[in-house]
Amino acid sequence: MAIMMPASDQAVLARRSEIVAALRAIVSGEGVIDSAAEMRAYESDGLTAYRQPPMVVVLPDTTEQVALVLKYCAAQGIKLVPRGSGTSLSGGALPLEDGVLLGLGKFKRIREIDFDNRVVVTEPGVTNLAISQAVAHAGFYYAPDPSSQIACSIGGNVAENSGGVHCLKYGMTTNNVLGCEIVLMSGEILRIGGKGCENAGYDLMGVITGSEGLLGVITEITVRILQKPETARALMVGFAEVEAAGECVARIIGAGIIPGGMEMMDKPAIHAAEAFVHAGYPLDVEALLIIELDGPKIEVDELITRVETIANACGSTTCQISTSEAERNLFWAGRKAAFPAVGRISPDYLCMDGTIPRGALPKALARIRELSEKYQLGCANVFHAGDGNLHPLILYDANKPGEIERAEAFGADILRACVEFGGVLTGEHGVGIEKRDLMPEMFSEIDLNQQQRLKCAFDAQGLLNPGKVFPTLHRCAELGRMHVHAGKLAFPDIPRF
Repeated sequence: MAIMMPASDQAVLARRSEIVAALRAIVSGEGVIDSAAEMRAYESDGLTAYRQPPMVVVLPDTTEQVALVLKYCAAQGIKLVPRGSGTSLSGGALPLEDGVLLGLGKFKRIREIDFDNRVVVTEPGVTNLAISQAVAHAGFYYAPDPSSQIACSIGGNVAENSGGVHCLKYGMTTNNVLGCEIVLMSGEILRIGGKGCENAGYDLMGVITGSEGLLGVITEITVRILQKPETARALMVGFAEVEAAGECVARIIGAGIIPGGMEMMDKPAIHAAEAFVHAGYPLDVEALLIIELDGPKIEVDELITRVETIANACGSTTCQISTSEAERNLFWAGRKAAFPAVGRISPDYLCMDGTIPRGALPKALARIRELSEKYQLGCANVFHAGDGNLHPLILYDANKPGEIERAEAFGADILRACVEFGGVLTGEHGVGIEKRDLMPEMFSEIDLNQQQRLKCAFDAQGLLNPGKVFPTLHRCAELGRMHVHAGKLAFPDIPRF
């Protein structure tokens, strides 16, 4: 599927051999990939509907090499796209024909585990799950847990501000990252934040987290680790109506109960996950809630009773409570495997990502059903019910003419509905190219220009990951220009500085 990207710089492409040789001088051995066959693995990320082979792939393994690569590209005016594990679902790591793809897969070392300060210092290529595994022996874990945690890298998590089933209680990536080492496009290496909970000055970690590779390349991350709760148990609650499940979510939160995680699946997703994982999901329900409660045992027992009472009042038809750690993990296994499970029932699917206020959940699901009928495409819904983060999976067949276009239009209408209901375009997958052209649905031109000014402060040439996030990327100099008509300034009464 074609998508508009920045025009290729033919002068750069004409110097490809020279550029490859220069990069090999920086990153020796197998650190530079330039053959068409070997670069095929990098032509897309998890949003496989869009593909573009890069000009060349570079795989450094030290911060110094990253700095030299960026400094060289800046001096030569060459675009650069950072890439982690390639699991992004918004096209954030889509390469450019005239750009260098900088892969961080070799940055896979945990540099320090500091239990006294409850932090881990890690390189960006370490997988999300590996951090928890590295500290599990001491009873600790890293809270954010995307469904792709077995494969996604912590650097990519920071770039997209990833979430997961436990983010309702313990926060997104931004709430669990304390510091980082970042290389600017100029090659300058900065250290931001650290092991302390508070840092003086601007919240630059808040700026960098979720910046989608537009501001710099992250080469080290300091994350917060938490002690495992004494007890964790899960309830699996079925409902005859999706709206009743949504009401149950609202009542649980309204009662002041904040579960460790609270997820919902509709009937198509339930059937797909059960066939794939055999988790014991009820197949005669329209919606399934998985609610995890954690903390001291006496508190968890009390909260289970309260949640069960609320679910019954909302008309639940089934309720199963985990009695062992193995059973709790099995409940979650189906939810965590929902995306690949849906891949078994449809040749292709688009995984959308939008967020709405919890109270708008019934309206959003009703709108998705209407759009499914309009576009004549199926849709399985899997989402973080507790924080309103929707993940509709739009089912289509790319081999059937017109279906990918209908799927894209379907997805765009879902995201427009999220904004209409008071939500936002993304919860954790980022904007990338998928939502780029929908940004004006949520932001005014003034808002977008201000965001671009921030990018210009970090990347004045606009060489880092261009074509992503912003529907129209202005040159930095253009953003400061003022229109003068007939020799007169607009709004002359406003003071000028």
